[in-house]
Amino acid sequence: MATGKVEICGLDTSRLPVLSQESMREMIEKAQAGDKDARRELIQGNLRLVLSVIQRFQNRGDNVDDLFQVGCIGLMKALDNFDLSLNVRPSTYCVPMIIGEIRRYLRDNNAIRVSRSLRDTAYRALRTRDELSCRYGREAGIGDIAREMDVPEEDVAAAMEAIQAPVSLSEPVYQDAGDAVYVMDQVKDERVSEDDWVRRLSIQNAMSRLGARERGIIERRFFQGRTQMEVASEIGISQAQVSRLEKTALAQMRRYI
Repeated sequence: MATGKVEICGLDTSRLPVLSQESMREMIEKAQAGDKDARRELIQGNLRLVLSVIQRFQNRGDNVDDLFQVGCIGLMKALDNFDLSLNVRPSTYCVPMIIGEIRRYLRDNNAIRVSRSLRDTAYRALRTRDELSCRYGREAGIGDIAREMDVPEEDVAAAMEAIQAPVSLSEPVYQDAGDAVYVMDQVKDERVSEDDWVRRLSIQNAMSRLGARERGIIERRFFQGRTQMEVASEIGISQAQVSRLEKTALAQMRRYI
């Protein structure tokens, strides 16, 4: 959301009312009893709450108006289902519900497809997490969610991970006064160790000191998998000469390595 933006979906956000917690509980009771005017006033008085939530998603590039509308749906669901017997502030209950609705919208519109069963498990986990967070007054962990759902922890973790939005390798994760640190800078290829990387550099450095013919023989023999006879045929010398040049080149490389 751009700095100073005061209109979303045609609303002048600077004129939105703010309700006290006491007023909210009174209006929720009336709205749940069927008072449409109270429900309308209740929703209008919490639109600033929706605005504060969608700011968490402002750097994703999604349309702010769309996020606001989806957030309003989450707000209405929260107000309709709020339990007045709970010793919880209405706004505390509404925030995770709004966030959950926005996250579901973003995941359903994700280009990466996830199986229906995995997505259903993830959505159940999100709803359970929101309920437990309100119940405990803290963020519920994977273990809490798994126990409440009676599902193995690894299944919950896999489902939650599957619906995470993809992150660009070029996305900055930290930026100080100097250069930014990007996601790609933090990614490690476990298949290649630091020793392998140093060894390759040493071999490349040693090969750069060879003559063109010796370097060509080493590349064909050890990087392309050719036999000495094949190399001899390609460069127009005898197999014995290839063998001699190969041994000399390897001995020279060993000295540098």
